[in-house]
Amino acid sequence: MRGALKEARRALERGDVPVGALVVLNGEVLGTGSNRKDTDPTAHAEVQALRMAAEKLGRWNLRGCALYVTLEPCPMCAGACVNARVSRVVFGATDPRAGAGGSLYNILHDTRLNHRCDVRAGILSGECSRLLQEYFLMRRHGAKGKN
Repeated sequence: MRGALKEARRALERGDVPVGALVVLNGEVLGTGSNRKDTDPTAHAEVQALRMAAEKLGRWNLRGCALYVTLEPCPMCAGACVNARVSRVVFGATDPRAGAGGSLYNILHDTRLNHRCDVRAGILSGECSRLLQEYFLMRRHGAKGKN
């Protein structure tokens, strides 16, 4: 999770929502990602890390891999984890507005789908939450200053 936090800080430094992700297999980091505000609506940290890991392995099936992410995955990212057959998803902060790892939805463990991920929530949640709070506080103050 420390590596995912490092990725989240990179996003914060460039003014993006500070979410970071890593894909790990047998202790080796295969993919990293951090949220990006650009023209790609799928440029979430998890999707970037999954793409990088799949490219490195030369296969779409990421069975055996763990995804570490600082914020509970959204429905898109949770769906990507299921489709990629990620074995485990570990996240820090919960997302009651859009979380799909058990908060709002439970896509990662939905028995109606063809794969389920083992989920572990709340790892370094305080540190993960603080980064997000800092970002949104800066945005609010920045927006007020421009009015």
